Amino acid sequence: MDPRPWSGVVGVLTCLAVGVPVLVLGRGPAAGAFLVPVWLWWVCFAGFVGALVVCTLLVDRVRDAGTGLVFGALVGLGVALVLMAPAFGWTQILLVFGAAVSTYLNRLPVTVTVIGLNTVVAAVAAYLSSGSVAQGLLNALLYALLQVGVVLSVRTYLRELATRRKLAEAHTELRAATALLAQATRSDERLRIARELHDLIGHQLTVLTLELEVAAHQSSPPAAEHVTRARKVARDLLADVRATVGELRRHAPDLREALQRIVAELPEPAVHLRVADGITVDEERVTALVRCVQEVVTNTIRHADAANLWIEISDDGGTIRLSAWDDGRGVGGRVQPGNGLIGLRERVEALGGRVSLDGGRGFRIQAEVPSA
Repeated sequence: MDPRPWSGVVGVLTCLAVGVPVLVLGRGPAAGAFLVPVWLWWVCFAGFVGALVVCTLLVDRVRDAGTGLVFGALVGLGVALVLMAPAFGWTQILLVFGAAVSTYLNRLPVTVTVIGLNTVVAAVAAYLSSGSVAQGLLNALLYALLQVGVVLSVRTYLRELATRRKLAEAHTELRAATALLAQATRSDERLRIARELHDLIGHQLTVLTLELEVAAHQSSPPAAEHVTRARKVARDLLADVRATVGELRRHAPDLREALQRIVAELPEPAVHLRVADGITVDEERVTALVRCVQEVVTNTIRHADAANLWIEISDDGGTIRLSAWDDGRGVGGRVQPGNGLIGLRERVEALGGRVSLDGGRGFRIQAEVPSA
């Protein structure tokens, strides 16, 4: 799960905890502690809180250049708030938010630059407040260490999150491979048994039937009646063996079992799988659907930041329909399929089916293939 939303909530609450004392203490005689009109400080503070909300809670809706502009406003307003009221030393905690958010949104060089800027601002604010160079240097060191600690903690968490996602992807791929291997093993075993029944028992029963046919013509009552009944039993048994061999060759793999193998024990997202009763598809279609579900789950882990993924398989009058959707961030517009989704579409179209994608709210994919 993306930690930015919770970080945003905690950040807003912390900002309010910083700003409310300024509101209380900044009235009356203490208003002289501001280097600018008090209302201007509050306007900048409101802008800072708004930029923090966008960068943490709404970042997926403000993409590309918009994100950079809002982040720049966050850093700039944080600097302005500290320098406009240097006497309120606790406002310097707002600088730490710029470094923390930068860790989520930017590369390391940008984050280092933000830390350097904030450290200089903390030093200047302490000097303006106390008039002491030593106090300014001490304050700079304190906030430099605080920012570095926050950035290292965030980067460690992001690395752990990326590792968990890679493990989940590998888990899904391994489960899919295991499901297909088990399916192939069972198919091979059924075919081996079918061949053995046909080649051994079927052959022996055919010979027995022919021998009984000859015996029926050469025997006389009362033995002829028993030979005739034995010949009928042999013929019925041969027909049963042939029917069993045909059924073994036609036996369809268990689609529900194969798909449950993929999503079993997946830590995140929570996968809600539903396969309609009575769906029967051949081995080729089972393989295609397994690969489709694997790609859907992998994409959700890799890109969606979703907590839940729903997958439904249904039979609509001779058409097998796979529908999958999540509660993640979507793509906010037209879907540009990557190699995985292109391969999924090619696999479905090779069976005479079609695929539709929707990246609006969350991400939705629907694939349809003929059942035979």
